[in-house]
Amino acid sequence: MIIYNVTVNIENDVHEEWLNWMKETHIPDVMKTGYFLENRFCRVLVEEESGMTYSIQYTCASMADLEEYYSQQAPRLQKEHQDRYVGKFVAFRTLLEVV
Repeated sequence: MIIYNVTVNIENDVHEEWLNWMKETHIPDVMKTGYFLENRFCRVLVEEESGMTYSIQYTCASMADLEEYYSQQAPRLQKEHQDRYVGKFVAFRTLLEVV
């Protein structure tokens, strides 16, 4: 199994609105694509002046599923996030393999 991890630092002034949007809209939209089996939404326990940091972890069955998600769905979903919170966040992605 593969874990697609997205780490996001979101600025304090939009934090609460972003948190609600992630829980109510974005994560459900990602899950509706059908490529992921489950997800976890975690706060990273680190003190930062620039905002709050979260890790969103999506589990999929295979790299083939993840690659298809990347080509078919990720550009649209990432653009929605970018357009909504332009200049208010920093994100990076990590792939993990469950051993």
